[in-house]
Amino acid sequence: MKNQIKIPVRTLAEYVHRSGSIVSGFRTASSFTEGSRIHREVQNTYNEHDQSEVFLKTEIEYETLYYILEGRCDGVLLNAGRIIIDEIKSTSLSLDVINEDSNLAHWAQAECYGYMYMQEHELDCIDIQLTYVQKSSGEKKRFIRTRTISELKEAILNMVSVFAPYAKLRLLHELKRNQSIKDLDFPFAQYRKGQRQLAGSVYKTIQEEKTIFASAPTGIGKTISTIFPSVKAIGENHLKKLFYLTAKTTTRQTAEEAFSQLSAKGLHMNVVTITAKDKVCFTEQGICNKEHCEFADGYYDRINEAILDILHNENSLDRLCIEKYALKHRVCPFEFSLDLAYAADTVICDYNYIFDPKVSLKRLFDDHKKETVLLVDEAHNLVDRGRDMFSSTLEKAPFLQLKREYKGRNKDLHDISKQLNDFFIKIRKQAEPSKTVEFKEPLAEINQLVLEFIDHAEKELLRESPGNSELLLETYFAAQNWQRISKLFDERFILYAEVQRNEVKLKQFCLDPSYLIKQAGKTFKSRVYFSATLSPIGYYMDMLGGDENDYVLRIPSPFSSEQSNVMIQSLSTRYKDRENSIKPIVKTLSETIQSNPGNYLIFFPSYQYLNSILEEWNLGNHGIPTIVQGIGMADAEREAFLESFKADGSGSLVGFAVLGGIFSEGVDLKGDRLNGVIVVGVGLPQIGFERDLIKQHFSSTGKNGYDYAYVYPGMNKVLQAGGRLIRSEKDTGTILLIDDRYLQFKYQSLLPDVWKSFTII
Repeated sequence: MKNQIKIPVRTLAEYVHRSGSIVSGFRTASSFTEGSRIHREVQNTYNEHDQSEVFLKTEIEYETLYYILEGRCDGVLLNAGRIIIDEIKSTSLSLDVINEDSNLAHWAQAECYGYMYMQEHELDCIDIQLTYVQKSSGEKKRFIRTRTISELKEAILNMVSVFAPYAKLRLLHELKRNQSIKDLDFPFAQYRKGQRQLAGSVYKTIQEEKTIFASAPTGIGKTISTIFPSVKAIGENHLKKLFYLTAKTTTRQTAEEAFSQLSAKGLHMNVVTITAKDKVCFTEQGICNKEHCEFADGYYDRINEAILDILHNENSLDRLCIEKYALKHRVCPFEFSLDLAYAADTVICDYNYIFDPKVSLKRLFDDHKKETVLLVDEAHNLVDRGRDMFSSTLEKAPFLQLKREYKGRNKDLHDISKQLNDFFIKIRKQAEPSKTVEFKEPLAEINQLVLEFIDHAEKELLRESPGNSELLLETYFAAQNWQRISKLFDERFILYAEVQRNEVKLKQFCLDPSYLIKQAGKTFKSRVYFSATLSPIGYYMDMLGGDENDYVLRIPSPFSSEQSNVMIQSLSTRYKDRENSIKPIVKTLSETIQSNPGNYLIFFPSYQYLNSILEEWNLGNHGIPTIVQGIGMADAEREAFLESFKADGSGSLVGFAVLGGIFSEGVDLKGDRLNGVIVVGVGLPQIGFERDLIKQHFSSTGKNGYDYAYVYPGMNKVLQAGGRLIRSEKDTGTILLIDDRYLQFKYQSLLPDVWKSFTII
C-alpha cells in the first residue's frame, strides 16, 4: 500500500509561504480573515458559464510518498476562450496597502488550483487571478498572471519539497501514535463507579457524530473518562483531533495530568496547551512589532524550523516546553502555540479559542472540524462566558483622547474620533435623567461611524508610526469587536447605554448565547458538554444550544450520604439582612470548627460580605489559622493558598473564599486536606441592571426569568463549592449551608440527592 498524505491546498500554500504582520496580536487582513459572505457576493457576479466552488484533486509523488492535494477553487471563469482561476480574498485593510506580492501564499493557493485544473482538462496554459475585496466598502482589486503547465508543475514540486520534511514527520508520528493507542489501556487498575458509563457514552457520541450533555458527580474522574475514549476514537480513525476546552487554569492542569498518565502507559501523542498571551510574553509588554520585540521580528522566517524541532523531540507541548523552544528559535511563544495547535493531535485551551468570534482559531478549516471532537469541561461556565464573548462595549473616553492625540497629525482619524465622541455626547443627553437608556434595535449611525474609524485606524497602524499609542490599538480592537458583534445582533441581544458622570458606555449585550454557541460548535464532528453541576439539565441544554436529538447522561453519585454530614442553618443572608447576620454566622463557624476540628473552606457570595465576616472572625481571636482569597491572585499565590491545606491532622485551618471563584471549581483537596465546606448564601448573582435585562428577556419568552437570571446560576456555584469536599469513596466531612432559602422546595430540589438527608441547626 502506498504511503499517502492528504493535504488541503490552503495548508500547503500557507506552510510554504508563511506571512503576516504581528502588531500586538493585530495580524494584517491577508492572514485568514476571509468572509464567506463576500465570496458569495463575488461569485454571484460570475457569468452564466462560469463555475464556483469547483472541487479539484491531484496526486503528486515525491521521495517515495504520495501527496493527495485537494481543495475547492473559488471560481473557474471563461473569458474570450481563456480559462481563469479566480482566488477570492476578503480583507479589512484598505486596498491601497495591498500589492501583487502582499501575500505569496495566495498566489501559491491559486497556482495549485490552476495546476490541478490544467491536469484534469489537459491544458497547456491558464490565467491565475487574485481578487481582493475590501470588507467594508466592497471595493475590489485584481491581479492576474498567465502560467504554463510546466511552470505550475515546477512551482507545485517546489512547494511539496518544502512541505516534505513536515509531512514525513507527521506520517511517522501518526503510525507510532495509532499503534500506541491500539495498545493503550485505561490508566487505572479499574474504573470508578460511573466512569465506564461516561467513557462509553462519550465514545458512542463521537462514533455517531452527536452532542451529549453529561452530568457526572465531582470526584468520579470526568477528565480521564472523556479523554480516554476520545483518544481511542482517534486510534480507530473516527477522529483526527480533539480539543479539551476549559474555563480555568486548574482544570487545564487536570487535563494535562490526564495526558501525562496516558503517556506513562505508552501513549504517543502531541498535546499542546495554549496559555494566555499576557502570561507567556517574553517582553512582558505585549507589543508585538519588530521595534519592540525580537521574537516578532522575522517570526515567519523561523517558525517552520521551530515547529519541526519541537514535534521531532517532544510530545507534551505545555507552557514550559513551548517557552523553551520559543527561546531557542527566537519566536513569539504565544504565536508559536497557536501554530502548533494546527499540527497537534490534542489542544488544551480556553473556551474562547473555539467560541469567541474575536480570538477563535480561524485557520481550523471546516474539513478539519469535521474530524474533531470538542470536550467542554465544566460546561456550566460556558453560559456566562458565552454572554461575555458575544457582547461588545464601546466607551466615549478613548475617542475623546484620540481626537486630541491626532489633531494636526492625521485629519481623517481626528475627524472620525470627533464624530464618535459627539455621538456619545448625544447619547448622554438622551439618557438623562435615568442614566441608562435601552435600544431594541441597532443604531445604524454608530455602526457606520465605527466602520469608518476601523478603516482610518488600520491605515495609521500599518504606517507603524512611532507616535502611535497603545490606546489607538486597543480602541481599534474594541471597534473591530463592535463591528463583529453588530453582525450577530438579533432578538437575543439588547443595546443599552449607561452614563457615569462624563463617561458613556454603549453595549451590545447578549442576553441568550445559546444560538451562537450552537453555531460555533456545529461544524465539529461531535460535542461533549460535561460537568458535575449541569442541573437543572433542561436549563443548561437550553442555554448551550441543545435540542431533542442530543444525548443526555445523568450519572448518580457513587458516594453515599453517610460520607458527608450536611447541615442547614436557617438564617437570612439576603442583602438587607447581612449586617444582622454577621455575628450569628461567626458564632456558627466557630462552633462548627471547634466541635469538628480540621481544614475548612468557607465560601461567600461576595468579597464585601467575606470581609465583613472576616473582620468579626478576627475580633474573636479564635486561634485558628486563617487564609483569605485575594482579588486577582497570581498563579504562585493560588498554589500557596492550596498548599496550606495539609493532611497532617494537626489542628485546624480555615480558608475564606468567594463562590464562583478560583477555589470553588477544579480544586482537588483529597482526604484530610479538606474536612469541611461551609457555604454562606445561595450564590445568587448581585441584583443589577444586566441581570434584570436577562430576567426580562426570558420572562418574555415564557420561561421563569428570575430562575434563569439568578437562581440557576447561583445554585450552580453552591454545588461546585460543595463538590470540593468528597473526592473519593474514602473521603468524609461536613457540609454546612447557611441560608433559610435552602429549606424552600425550589432550592432543595436543586441539591444533590446525597445532600438531602440534612439536619437543621
